[in-house]
Parts: sequence; C-alpha cells; structure tokens
Amino acid sequence: MTVIRYMPPPSPAVVVERPEPLVDGGRFPSKAIIGDPLAVRADVFTHGHDLVRALVRFRRVGARRWLEAPMQNLGNDAFAGTVTPTADGPFEIEIAAHVDDLATWARDARRRLNAATVDPFERETAHRLLAEAAEGLVSTGDEDAEMVQALAERAATEAISGELLDAVDAAGTALARRPLPDEGTTTFRLKGFASPPIAAFSSWYELFPRSASPDPRRPGTLHDVVQRLDYIARLGFDVLYLPPIHPIGVTARKGRDNSPVGGPEDVGSPWAIGSPAGGHSAIAPELGTFEDFELLVAEAKRRGIEVALDLAFQCSPDHPWVTEHPDWFRHRPDGTIACAENPPKRYEDIYPIDFHTRDRDGLWQALADVVAFWVALGVRVFRVDNPHTKPFAFWEWLLAEIKRETPGVIFLSEAFTRPKVMHRLAKAGFDQSYTYFTWRDERWEIEEYFRELTSEPGVKYFRPNVWPNTPDILARSLQHGGRPSFIARLVLAAGLSSNYGIYGPVYELQWDEPAGPGSEEYKDSEKYQVHHHDLGDPSSLAELVARINAARHAHPALQRNEGLTFHHCDNDRIICWSKRRLGDTVLGVVNLDWRWTQSGFVSLDPGALGLSDGDRFIVHDALNDERYVWEAGTNFVKLDPSGIPAHLLAVEGLA
Repeated sequence: MTVIRYMPPPSPAVVVERPEPLVDGGRFPSKAIIGDPLAVRADVFTHGHDLVRALVRFRRVGARRWLEAPMQNLGNDAFAGTVTPTADGPFEIEIAAHVDDLATWARDARRRLNAATVDPFERETAHRLLAEAAEGLVSTGDEDAEMVQALAERAATEAISGELLDAVDAAGTALARRPLPDEGTTTFRLKGFASPPIAAFSSWYELFPRSASPDPRRPGTLHDVVQRLDYIARLGFDVLYLPPIHPIGVTARKGRDNSPVGGPEDVGSPWAIGSPAGGHSAIAPELGTFEDFELLVAEAKRRGIEVALDLAFQCSPDHPWVTEHPDWFRHRPDGTIACAENPPKRYEDIYPIDFHTRDRDGLWQALADVVAFWVALGVRVFRVDNPHTKPFAFWEWLLAEIKRETPGVIFLSEAFTRPKVMHRLAKAGFDQSYTYFTWRDERWEIEEYFRELTSEPGVKYFRPNVWPNTPDILARSLQHGGRPSFIARLVLAAGLSSNYGIYGPVYELQWDEPAGPGSEEYKDSEKYQVHHHDLGDPSSLAELVARINAARHAHPALQRNEGLTFHHCDNDRIICWSKRRLGDTVLGVVNLDWRWTQSGFVSLDPGALGLSDGDRFIVHDALNDERYVWEAGTNFVKLDPSGIPAHLLAVEGLA
C-alpha cells in the first residue's frame, strides 16, 4: 500500500500569471503619473470549464481602503484593467481573481435551455447566486443592489427563460462590481510610484548664472537670472536648470579651455565644489545670497517654472569636508587624496568621494542632508551629475529617503554610460534619464532608438530626457550642420520626446565651434570662463523655440511618449513620425540633410492617425503657422535647409 507522506495545503483554484506592470519580478516599482490611467494586465484562468473574474485594487502605501474596479476579459484568458493615481508617492496594486459561479451558471443555463435539457435545481441555484451578488453590492453601497435583488426574486418564482438570462446579461456591469469573497480568492500584489506630471512632460533650459549679466563688463549673478526669467518664460520652458551654484575651489583651479593651470583671473569650473566660503549647502558669494536664491525660486514658480539644481557629489581640494572628514575620500599609497580621473582625462581640481568609506553612514547622511537642505528652500527638481560612478545602493536609499518626505521631487540622471547601468539607475528611483539621442544622426538610428525607448520593458520605468547639446557635448551634427542642423535637432528632440532640454543661450545662438578637431567640447567653454550673450541677435532661434514649446503645451500628443509611430518615406534623408494621445494627433517631418534640399513621398499609416485610408485632413504647422491638406496615404514633401527644414503638424480635422 502507498503511504502518502505529504499533502499540499489547500490553495485557490484560480491562477494569476504574467501580471503587469512588473519590474524585475517586483524588485522595483513601476512608474506612473498622477492623473494618467495605468494599464494593469494578467493571465487569469482555472482548471476545467468554469469562468473566472478578476478585479484590480489600488491604494497608496499606508492607506487602509482599496479602490477597486473590474478587469475586462480580453479573450484567451487575458484580463486587463486600469488604475489612476491621484497623489504622488508609492502605491500598491492588487490583482484579485475568483471562480465566477454566477457567470458560469448563466452560460451553462443558456446552453441547457437551447438544448431543451433540464436541471431540477436550476431556479434554486439562480436564486442563491443572484441573492449573494445582491448582498455583496449592498455591502459596498452600490446603487444597483436593488436591481440585482429583483433579479434574484424573479429567479425564485419564474422558470428559467431566455428573457431572464438576457436580464442577467444586461446586469453584467453591476455584477462585475460585486466584491470577491475572501475565501478561495487568488491575489497578486504589485508596487508602483506615482509622480507629478512634470516627470513625464517637461522642457528644460540650462544656463550658467555667471554668464547671465546684461552688462558685458561684469559677470552675472542670481539676481541677473531673475531678470532672465521673462525671456525663459517667453521661450516656453518650465524647468530652469542651473549648473552648481556653490563656492568654487582655488587649489588646482582650471583655466580657460580646461587648461590644467589657471591664472588669478580664471573663474574655475562650477563642478569643483567647495572653498572656505562653504560646500554643497552654500552659494558662491560672487553669485549672490540665499535671499537672491529664494527670490529666484519664487519668481520662477510665479511664471510656472521650476528651478533645477545640479547635484554633483564631488569636492574641490578646498571643500570643508576635506579637512573635517578626510576619510570620506580615496587616498593614494602615500596618504594623499587622489584626484578624479577618467583616463586619459584628469580632474586635478576635483576629489571624488569614497562611498565605501568606513564612515559610510555619516557620509551618506551628510549627502542626504544636502538634498534635504535645498528641498527645504523650494527646489523640487535636481539634475544629478554622473550618478553611474556612485553605488546603486546609495541612490536607491537616498531617493527613497527624500521622496518619503517629499514624494514630488524629481531627479534627472546624467549617466552617459552603458544601457544596463542607465536602466538600473532608473529602476533605483531616478525619474528621468539622459539618452544617446545626441549621437543618433541617421534615420534608421533615430527610429530604432526611439522604438527602444517606447517599448517594453523600459517603458515601465525609464523616462527619456532628450538633449541635442549640453555644456559637455557639442554634437558632431551641430559642429558641421549650421543653422539647419540646429533647427532639425531641436524639432526632433522636442517632437519625439515628451521630456527634452537645451543648453542655452548657446543653442538658440547656434554656437558650433569645438575646442579642436574631433572634440565634443566647446571652444571657450562656459564651464571655465564667463561669457556675455546677445539675446537680441537677429539670427537667434528664440522665436522658433517659443513656437515649438507652445505647440508642446497645446497638444497632449506631445506631452507623453505613448502613441509614437514612424511612417515610411522613400527618401532616407527624411524622417516622419506621428504621436497620438487623447484624440490629439501631431505629425513631425524633418530633413536630416543640412546641405541639400530633400524631397520624397511619405506613406502615412491611417490607423496610427485615427483615420481611414484616403481621408483628407487639415494640418497646422507650428513652425511657420501655415495650413496644408494632407491625406491618410501618400504625401509629397520637400524641405529646404535654407529655410525651415522641418514640419511640426497638428491634425485639425477632416478636409
């Protein structure tokens, strides 16, 4: 005789598989935006022929009450639903599933009725199941409880008929809202984090405060940046990003063009942070006071602009931490502190922090205190310098700590590094990430890269922020392409990505001279010297930038990365795409050749535009205010780099 030595414990009959959104098996939260529906999916099934039903439940972490809604059966055991976060911070999603005895009975009863077979307990079963459903709706205060109770009473007194089954089917929406029983219900818990809309849609403008003076005879100050706010607002930017505004070290201070030996007149790199005047929680005296900074933050917010600060966790040799906490830095064998290196580059004016120091707790807390200090002054956006050179565990801890107190704070990762490292930082909590867009020039490269950025799995946690230039990167296309290239790259960045930025005013003034052949550094880089910018230069792209940003604010399609479709053109020097969201559709077409006029036939996918094949429709070009009639099919385009080598077309309606 066989002896059974082990019997598995009872388990729910329903299986929940492949739940989404799920990041690394639930190790990290998926990301959501306040007010945006978040799709929830899973495969839900049971053995045999019984039908199942599934609910999706949602609540903020720490809340007692779940909000729940039915999931729709899409066929082939796939179920889908949505949740919509209403506040920022961490949240939980629960998929709950149970055998649907009522739906199974209704299906089988109709089959028996059609086959003229009889179940002697048909009415009793119908009455019991409908009464239980009504009781469940009463418990939640559902207004349709009385209607379901009336159906239960009919089932108790009437013969089962097609009319009664039709009435049960008609009550399906109400019946889908009834709560699931605790016993026999399978659940799967997911976690997420909701951020304010600026995490998904933002237009960044970077400038150096010391170059913001309207007077070429003196350097700029924070007060000058306040005076610059109206210009930035007119351009339509909603994030003003400032490189480090802290005191700059004197020891090993760099000279112009990154010369390793600076003179007494050299201002140094803002990233060489710290002097006797203070460290990361101080403002460089030459830029102004905390009163000036608080005025800047307040005036920016009054114009709908967030001030973003650079978070660069590194120190100059003159930083107070060097003498107060020398153990926070890496040392050479001779006991001296090692300067920063990225061979063959050396940064003699910077000491890197040792994140694995014996006083790790003290160091990490001090860095968290720096962020909390600026958050207390009203800063809600940070651009983080080189986060990939610091431990992932540090960022996961720091970002969670800051967001636990102030969940709406946004962090942009400046990690131009290997893709898996960039993605790990996004999973660890960074809200936005720089991308490789700056180096994607050919049509196939751009299309392939943006398909990657808008596809699973990265779309659940990686939010790209696209920049055509930065103070560190004067892209090859901008060095050689002149004004046409600056326009093309601007339209690509702002039209393809819901988050983008430019380093100005050098972008709108089209600075294109590199430090030398093969270099991506700017000649006379603002990182090492003060400049004066003529914002009234008639060649400025400021008006075009303002038009593009106005279109971004006017069109929901440009405010998210969903709905991106590339359309074929028979000329590979022309790229065409569309974005569609909330019934709004925008088309982009760009000539990628800065030298010659290019023309070709663009074949539009009607389905991606929400149109039928052959539909003619009116489009409005945000770049020149012209209107054209296009067709959901084949269209001829011709783009001349001597003018505006691009279209940004909003679909207004059928012609």
